[in-house]
Amino acid sequence: MKSRIRDISLAGSGRRKIEWVKRNMPILSGLEEEFKRTRPFEGVKISLSVHLEAKTAYLSKVLASGGAQMAVTGSNPLSTQDDVAAGLAADGMEVFAWYNASPDEYMEHIRMTLDHGPNIIIDDGGDLVNCLHNEFPHLLPDVWGGCEETTTGILRLKAMERDGALKIPMMAVNDAMCKHLFDNRYGTGQSVWDGINRTTNLIVAGKTVVVAGYGWCGKGIAMRAKGLGARVIVTEIDPVKAIEAVMDGFSVMPMDEAAPLGDFFITATGCERVIYGDHYKKMKNGAVLCNAGHFNVEISIPELEELAAEIQESRENITGYRMADGRWIYLLGEGRLVNLACGDGHPAEIMDMSFAVQALASLYIIENRGKLKPGVFDIPESIDQRIAQSKLESIGVRIDVLTEEQKRYLGSWNL
Repeated sequence: MKSRIRDISLAGSGRRKIEWVKRNMPILSGLEEEFKRTRPFEGVKISLSVHLEAKTAYLSKVLASGGAQMAVTGSNPLSTQDDVAAGLAADGMEVFAWYNASPDEYMEHIRMTLDHGPNIIIDDGGDLVNCLHNEFPHLLPDVWGGCEETTTGILRLKAMERDGALKIPMMAVNDAMCKHLFDNRYGTGQSVWDGINRTTNLIVAGKTVVVAGYGWCGKGIAMRAKGLGARVIVTEIDPVKAIEAVMDGFSVMPMDEAAPLGDFFITATGCERVIYGDHYKKMKNGAVLCNAGHFNVEISIPELEELAAEIQESRENITGYRMADGRWIYLLGEGRLVNLACGDGHPAEIMDMSFAVQALASLYIIENRGKLKPGVFDIPESIDQRIAQSKLESIGVRIDVLTEEQKRYLGSWNL
């Protein structure tokens, strides 16, 4: 099947972007060399739906170097970079994606990626798996398993598993230590503010930032906001996470109380309608809203539109909503993932670890083909340990090793 992309003439720019991230992704580079020798994915068909920018493209090339037949699409209409898609397509890979796809185009690209007839699924947010089960059930017998990249996707998979609807084994890549501890915290923390700062060109120091959700993503966003000189308010539904936020030095309150105080609002919950009608009525003039969760449902855009007396594009990737009383509220990136809709996503060094988990989890599926029942599975500790050790070596850090006597001590109970 031929690719469906926006403009093949952009391939040169895309290739340069891919080459740049490769130079800063030593773990994946090592796996690429290994896979070229061992060819563990020879003849294996992989359908991948992840934010289609340079780091994802390099993951696709690494898997292809091991013999995989790749079909690739994006996992968000605003995160696809057309030059990167062109770079992959020009190198012979099947690519179905373009920037700012309509909802119908986005789903058609998902379907075309599944027409590949995959043995392995690599998903980000659950759209690929959902479409596979609902529209392509005839392909399920040939799917050996899959990997899910993000928190929202894991939540959807566990709901499917709970309802008996999940028909394939899925590896919870997001829950791997070398993914969420670094990608969700340090990657999201930096890339969200990269997206906000380059889009708004506004200062953060001295302002109040409201972070909705104090999971690993929220922790990273709040930490970087504090580092930029902001006062930080956290909103939460989990009392344990709320206490943690308090002890980390942040104010904690309901969104209803935070709404009049914030200059920037960032949602990172994975839930819908976190910011909605009554909140908009209380916000100060010039409040900036953005989302760091996978889907554009955390900020209720329909309610914001309903309240607006005027809507305008105030700046690229900034939509302004004038309230009846003259206040302006600004929404970044159409409420989609701000770090990708308004930026380049996580730093390459961070995604090196996350995508190494994807690659090795895919290899684990092949090695355990037929042994895994339908369900959601944790990433084996051995994969986390291998990636962490590779990361340390890549940055020139050495650590201690237990002696045999220490191992015996730790394994003893009768001391």
